[in-house]
Amino acid sequence: MPASLADVSRIVHGLWPLEGAESWDAPGLVSGDPGAPVRRIHLAVDAVADSVDEAIAAEAELLLVHHPLLLRGVTSVAEDRYKGAILARLIRAGCALLAAHTNADIVSDGVSDVLAGRIGLRDARPIRPGVDPAVGVGRFGTLREPTTLGRLARSLAEILPATAPGVRVSGDYDALVRTVSLCGGAGDSLLGEPAVTASDVYITSDLRHHPASEAREQAKLSGRGPALIDVSHWASEWLWLDTAAEQLRAALPGTDITVSELRTDPWDFVIVQ
Repeated sequence: MPASLADVSRIVHGLWPLEGAESWDAPGLVSGDPGAPVRRIHLAVDAVADSVDEAIAAEAELLLVHHPLLLRGVTSVAEDRYKGAILARLIRAGCALLAAHTNADIVSDGVSDVLAGRIGLRDARPIRPGVDPAVGVGRFGTLREPTTLGRLARSLAEILPATAPGVRVSGDYDALVRTVSLCGGAGDSLLGEPAVTASDVYITSDLRHHPASEAREQAKLSGRGPALIDVSHWASEWLWLDTAAEQLRAALPGTDITVSELRTDPWDFVIVQ
C-alpha cells in the first residue's frame, strides 16, 4: 500500500521538524487531501509554473518545495493571480504541495550543511546554534586544504548549477583562505556574527549593497573580517534537493522520488560592462 499524504507529511516533519522554522516562516502542507495516496514525489526549490508543469507531467501526487508558496499572506487565490493559478492547477491534477524551508536549512544534512560538505569544510558547526549545538543557522569551519579566494570562488562556480549572475566576490583574488562561514539562501543578517567576522570568507546569497559595503569597510579598518562571496540564492539551495531525496527514499521505500533540474533562478542574463 502506498503511503498517505498524512504519512509523508509526518516523515517530512520528522526529517525537518516544523518547530525548527523561523517565526516568520510558513513551512508545512499547503494543499492536498491528507488521506490521498502518494506514490510519486517531485522535489524543487520553488513552486513556480515550470516546476508545477514538471510535477504534473511526472504524475507526482506531491510537489515538495523549499520555498513556501504562501510565505507572504494573500487575500485571494483567484486564478488571475499566479499563486492562485498554481494552486488550482495542482489541485485539479491531484498533486499536493508541501514546503520545508528554514526548518530544512538548520538541520544536519540540511541546506547549509550540504553546501559546507561540498566545499570541504571540516568540523562544520552552526554560526548561530540552537538548543542542540549541532543544529542551527549557517555553518562555519576550516577547509581541508587552504586555498585562495579566487580558487575558492572558481570551485563554487563548478559545484553550483550555472546561473546568469554567476559568483560575485569582494576581496583580494590571491588572499589565503583557511576558515569559511556560509549560509545557504539570503544571509546578510549574519554578517555581524562572531563566527562570520572571524572567518577568512563568508559565502551566502542576496548580499545587499549597504550591509556588504559596511562589512568590507569595517574589515579594512579593523584589519580583520571576511572577504565576501555572493552566489545565486536558488543555486545555493538546489544542492540540498538530492540529499533530501535520498533521505525520503530511505524513509519511503517503494515511493518514486524525483528531483527537478529546472533553473528557477529569476535572472536570465547579465550585461558585463
